[in-house]
Amino acid sequence: MSKIAVYFPGIGYHCDKPLLYYSQSIARKHGYENSRNVSYTYKAGNIRGNDGKMKEAYEILFSQTEAELADISWSAYDDVLFISKSIGTIIAASYAKKHGLESARHVLYTPLAQTYLFAPNRAIGFIGTEDPWSDTDEIIRLSDLNYIPLTVYEGCNHSLECNDTLKNIENLKDIMQRTHDFCTSKPC
Repeated sequence: MSKIAVYFPGIGYHCDKPLLYYSQSIARKHGYENSRNVSYTYKAGNIRGNDGKMKEAYEILFSQTEAELADISWSAYDDVLFISKSIGTIIAASYAKKHGLESARHVLYTPLAQTYLFAPNRAIGFIGTEDPWSDTDEIIRLSDLNYIPLTVYEGCNHSLECNDTLKNIENLKDIMQRTHDFCTSKPC
């Protein structure tokens, strides 16, 4: 079986940060030898709470993503895994929808509400109750509506971290175990 994993970072949360870094190791261990880290830039300042800037950021990052992934022949892969963080969850879900990758599986770290406009068919998600970028109750509701299992971490922020380092390590282990289990599940 031919597999590929693609990583969609957030604007300030790159692929060398814990969630994406460790998920790459997990995916490789489970046969996702082909991989791509999407790299995009947006420098217009804080976009949180500004719908116009958020839309602009999405359009710019989506365009950069399409250019970066243009050389991939998706039909060559039996199993496509998208792992994304924050605004990357919107980019990954909308990219899959636009390019007919309905069978792609998604790991959504701190999904934003707009992600659900492109509701991935097969996904899992993770959110913190103190995430300033998302209304946790709304993300729970949208996940339920779209049959996306969502794990909620009490007191955690947009990086799925809290003020207790040992608790962060415990949470990271749980997140990676769930990511591992999802990677080992059969593709659609």
